[in-house]
Amino acid sequence: MDAQVLTYIFVGLSFSLYIGIAIWSRSASTQEFYVAGGHVHPVANGAATAADWMSAASFLSMAGIIAFEGADGARYLMGWTGGYVLLALLLAPYLRKFAKFTVPDFVGDRYYSSTARLVAVVCVIFISFTYVAGQMRGVGVVFSRFLEVDINSGVVIGMAIVFFYAVLGGMKGITYTQVAQYCVLIFAYMVPAIYISIALTNNPFPMFGLGSEMIEGGYLLEKLDGLSAELGMTAFTSGTKSTIDMFFITAALMAGTAGLPHVIVRFFTVPSVKDARISAGYALIFIALLYTTAPAVAAFARINLIDHIDGMNYAQAPDWFTKWEDSGLIAWFDKNDDGVVQYRGGSAMKPTAPSFIDSEGGSGQRAVSNMPTKNENELYIDRDIIVLAHPEIAQLPNWVIALVAAGGLAAALSTAAGLLLVISTAVSHDLMKKTFRPNITERQELFYARVAAAVAIGIAGLFGIYPPGFVAQVVAFAFGLAAASFFPVILLGIFSKRMNKEAAIAGMITGLTFTFCYIAYFKFVSPETNNAMHWWFGISPEGIGTLGMLMNFAVSAVVMRLTPPPPAEIQQLVANIRVPGRASNLN
Repeated sequence: MDAQVLTYIFVGLSFSLYIGIAIWSRSASTQEFYVAGGHVHPVANGAATAADWMSAASFLSMAGIIAFEGADGARYLMGWTGGYVLLALLLAPYLRKFAKFTVPDFVGDRYYSSTARLVAVVCVIFISFTYVAGQMRGVGVVFSRFLEVDINSGVVIGMAIVFFYAVLGGMKGITYTQVAQYCVLIFAYMVPAIYISIALTNNPFPMFGLGSEMIEGGYLLEKLDGLSAELGMTAFTSGTKSTIDMFFITAALMAGTAGLPHVIVRFFTVPSVKDARISAGYALIFIALLYTTAPAVAAFARINLIDHIDGMNYAQAPDWFTKWEDSGLIAWFDKNDDGVVQYRGGSAMKPTAPSFIDSEGGSGQRAVSNMPTKNENELYIDRDIIVLAHPEIAQLPNWVIALVAAGGLAAALSTAAGLLLVISTAVSHDLMKKTFRPNITERQELFYARVAAAVAIGIAGLFGIYPPGFVAQVVAFAFGLAAASFFPVILLGIFSKRMNKEAAIAGMITGLTFTFCYIAYFKFVSPETNNAMHWWFGISPEGIGTLGMLMNFAVSAVVMRLTPPPPAEIQQLVANIRVPGRASNLN
């Protein structure tokens, strides 16, 4: 059976499973819609948290970035995994004991201010929509290749699926759907990695195969560095980013992870603080399976790309190559008219993504209107396709190719659903119930939550069709915004009785505004200046969230010293949060 038919079967079966779970676990109350009733088992919550957190950026884009950037890509591994540990140990148990539905709920009550709650809602919406853009883009990438539709149509299909189980099931439906999605995505990620590790190194464990000796002789990383040097690429084990930029990006990813509202809310779905800690431990184990494998997947993919593509006669290109061309995610420009693909260091196209025209080049390739750069590279490869294309490049069985497609969709859809629920909850609970219409019934609140989710899905689809960058880059911006806005407010809200509403509001506004403006300027207003020569202190837009976070801390520290302390009952509340004991009921 060919890969196309198997893909339809695998994707169809997985979607049927997700929709069936949504129908079975339909939410009947706001507590079920917001936090799944607060009685999810820690193991199930750990798997759901892992699926919620391991987005399209983790599944699709991270290995692609490491494959192209080598050691520089380690910033994502260190930042995201370190951030999760920070969240699990430093914040999650205390937030669970506070027993609120949402992060704005925590901010509003801890800082005894509806204004603080509104600022937190704005932060949630900014962060979540930035993050969800990458997920919807990931859905479009998968559909564009394996279901042979264009990326925009793939985004629309993904919107329809998410709409069904997010709007119908709420957090209860999303939680159990994410458990299934974790099983699909981790199986889809590990199977091809194990296959390829055995084929290259005869080691069934990819994370160890990365440092093993190859079957043909020589160590894998040594061969990869040698091949990269021959083709004018940076060695896989070397980095080119400045130390300060690497540090700031890693720190932004860490603090951003600890401030992501859709991950934090997962710890409200378990019965107790103890269960929150246990589920965090399980989630870390589940996450580690993918994250310890990603560098090996990246290295294997780069070797196979070089071996199978460089020097390939375009007229004899395999089917997978031409199908990825049709999706617009691979492009070849024959600079010397010899009909042979030259894969070298440097960018092949200007701008980064190819712009196709309705004609053929001299060697029969799809012609592009972009003027190529002057280096010898003729091939453009979108980094978001590395994980998806690798099984085809390595000539794995068709069922493995289909499995990877289903896994990519599971990763993107699981995180998209969690983010959309956070947006809908912020609107229905924090804006409507807690601010503008406190007298609405539970049924009305649930209705507003579903309407907000539906509207959010539509906006997320537009961001997926018109994304501001590749998947992991867009997600990195979301982490920067979370680090600059939420992390200081949550951390100081738990560990400082002196932190007051004036400081929280001023800090969030300062951090979010600065970080958003910096990113917007270099990405949209003046993209031609987006380089180290023009960045503040050599810090890229990916890492500026750390500077925004430091500004937030500084402003908060100054303002809290110049304004009155919180009321005595708030200070006592903060003291109680840090005392071991049973958590209060969610309210």
